[in-house]
Amino acid sequence: MEWKERMHAQDWLIFPQNIGPNLSIDELSLSQGELYTFVTNKDGKGKEGTLVACIKGTKSSVICKHLDKIPVSLRDQVQEVTLDMAKNMESAIRGSFPQAKLVTDRFHVMALAYKDLQLMRTKLWRVCLEQENKEMEQAKKKRKPYKPKEYSNGDSTKQLLARSRFALFKPVSKWTGNQSIRMKLLFEHYPNLKYAWQHVQDLAHIYSLDNRNQAYHKFKQWIDHCKHPEKHYWNKEEFDTLKAFIPTANSISYHLDSILNFFTNRSTNANAESFNAKIKLFRSKLKGVRDIPFFLFRLTKLFA
Repeated sequence: MEWKERMHAQDWLIFPQNIGPNLSIDELSLSQGELYTFVTNKDGKGKEGTLVACIKGTKSSVICKHLDKIPVSLRDQVQEVTLDMAKNMESAIRGSFPQAKLVTDRFHVMALAYKDLQLMRTKLWRVCLEQENKEMEQAKKKRKPYKPKEYSNGDSTKQLLARSRFALFKPVSKWTGNQSIRMKLLFEHYPNLKYAWQHVQDLAHIYSLDNRNQAYHKFKQWIDHCKHPEKHYWNKEEFDTLKAFIPTANSISYHLDSILNFFTNRSTNANAESFNAKIKLFRSKLKGVRDIPFFLFRLTKLFA
């Protein structure tokens, strides 16, 4: 009750003393889908001194309004801010930390490509499910037992698609023995998934480069492969597969400058995700958040 920030805690909390040259920004739901924006200091390592700001909502003008409460001399010390691909976060950082370099998190870029890949797998699984239902109905009419086609590893076609989900997130070097067998069967049966998986792996490989200029040309090449596959491939099936990545290619093209800033210090938003995970764990142990100001009071005692 003696906490001086209690009256405005539910709307905003600012801790100028925790500001540093390298920050992260991300949003998180505290209760019933109500989003809060958290600005954290990488040098805090997820401990005391990590929390710089906690602001209700994700509107850029509101975030700027409260971040501007931090003295300009401190805000001008910020050199780099990592963030996801949300336009509102980008606008807020540009407004409040004009000297800072924006770095789009590599994991959010890869997540877009993986979503496209998994969407292709899910669509194929639904087609397979519908086909299996029709075959079961026909078998029932003929009063015969239904037995789906099985591959050498014991999977049916539907199971092959369902069980390959996690392997599609990995390069060949990280597949287990069973996953290698399953993926070989999957790619033989669905070559378009193989093209898509290889395309995503090409994008992941760009992040292993050290040279910004080299990365720039590789990103441009990857984008061009999505938008104009006929210039690079002869297989029509491959054309249709790569065109599924056009929305991701457009997003990468739009954020390319901040994506390339990764290659300066190889900074990611991992610390912000780690901080979010701690809050989620804290929230789950409390079985939800009923009193937001009190919850934030406890967070500030731990992280501010």
